[in-house]
Amino acid sequence: MITVYSKNGCPRCDEAKRLLEILGYEYQEIRIDQDDEARNFLINEGHKSVPQIYYERTLLVENGYFGLANITAKQIQQRINEINEN
Repeated sequence: MITVYSKNGCPRCDEAKRLLEILGYEYQEIRIDQDDEARNFLINEGHKSVPQIYYERTLLVENGYFGLANITAKQIQQRINEINEN
């Protein structure tokens, strides 16, 4: 499943979730302002901002919302397929 790491009051997080919905992808949201383990995970992964969009604990797209907005639904699915193969 796609995971959107977000925090309260983040407009780009809301836009990323809305875009995933428009493209027909289900996701789970994990709020790093409420989950220290998730916050530490992102820090350890080298991220300094949200949203971060993962699939099966693998980064799905670089550059959060802007990265997501610049690829097609087909490219998202191709990336998911690649992750599943590994």
